[in-house]
Amino acid sequence: MIACQGLSRDVGTVAACKSLDIARPTYYRQLGARDKQTSPRPAPPRALSVAERQEILDVLHSDRFVDKAPTEAYATLLDEGTYHCSIRTMYRVLEEAGEVRERRDQARHPHYKAPELLATAANQVWSWDITKLLGPVKWAYFYLYVILDIFSRYVVGWMIAHQESSALAKRFIAESCEKHNIQPGQLTVHADRGASMKSKPVALLLSDLGVTKTHSRPHVSDDNPYSESHFKTLKYRPGFPDRFGSIQDARSFCQDFFFWYNTEHRHTGIGLLTPEMVHYGKAEVVISQRRIVLASAFSTHPERFVRGLPVPPLLPEAAWINKPKADSNKVTLAETNLIPGVVGNESPDDRRSWGILQPGILNQAGKTDGNDTKFKIEVSQNH
Repeated sequence: MIACQGLSRDVGTVAACKSLDIARPTYYRQLGARDKQTSPRPAPPRALSVAERQEILDVLHSDRFVDKAPTEAYATLLDEGTYHCSIRTMYRVLEEAGEVRERRDQARHPHYKAPELLATAANQVWSWDITKLLGPVKWAYFYLYVILDIFSRYVVGWMIAHQESSALAKRFIAESCEKHNIQPGQLTVHADRGASMKSKPVALLLSDLGVTKTHSRPHVSDDNPYSESHFKTLKYRPGFPDRFGSIQDARSFCQDFFFWYNTEHRHTGIGLLTPEMVHYGKAEVVISQRRIVLASAFSTHPERFVRGLPVPPLLPEAAWINKPKADSNKVTLAETNLIPGVVGNESPDDRRSWGILQPGILNQAGKTDGNDTKFKIEVSQNH
């Protein structure tokens, strides 16, 4: 809000709120709340005095009642002909003194910071996950491993195995990085907190390759949206069977699906381009050709385009996982960051400096949606 207030002095409130993606009612409401002078609430006439509150604490701290609940102390004193206050007031006085807590031991889970990842080009941030495919009989499954580039939505690698294994995951990621010529410090790999994703072999491999790894927060599915959206596209695809008759059947279906997804599927999250076009730098050529076609249609029948010359959908400038809020001081100046990926937890793994994001990138939220390499168990990996 401070940044918006400072910017509004130069460009006006409307332009400042629009560039920082802040609703004007929210800006005015918080501005008014900050300027409003709050006066202390007067004590009600029925409230206990300071001396009376201290007297209640002394009674509850006495040897008679130090190990008893306020309800027992209240009943005992009442039977003796003494009334200080209600049971609820006793609890209130103890709470103000910091002496009320849960008596049972409670697990205290650490606070997990939301991962904040930014990709402005292909092969900067990959997301990977594993999903089950139903086998021919009940309780029989095949495991589909998929690595997805979040900027281009291109599936950089996939395989199907009989089980989920950290050794397979390690080899799968290693061959995917080798195939795409990933250099140390270039890539961030994001995943959920599954056993294979957090396994020691995978962690050591990524460390050796110079790849930063991040994980979703526990029980937060939104932290891995690209992989989850991709699996939905797979399982809602026409022709996706209820069950696969064999692992060869599953591989055959996925071979056709991933070829269609990478080379033919026009993705709404990347300007109706195919993932292959974006991943291999063909997007500008395709968008330019689309502009020519639309301009030709406009020149032929301009009366049909009431809003003027039509423009094709544009490719987003950035893809986010958990984009920071506009007023959080954690928005990134994309063009000054030479190393991709952001871990917004102020840890030594942080890859970027935080700054002010340009409006064009700020408005682009992270939206979601071959040749084979055979392992010893005959798993397939897609280009």
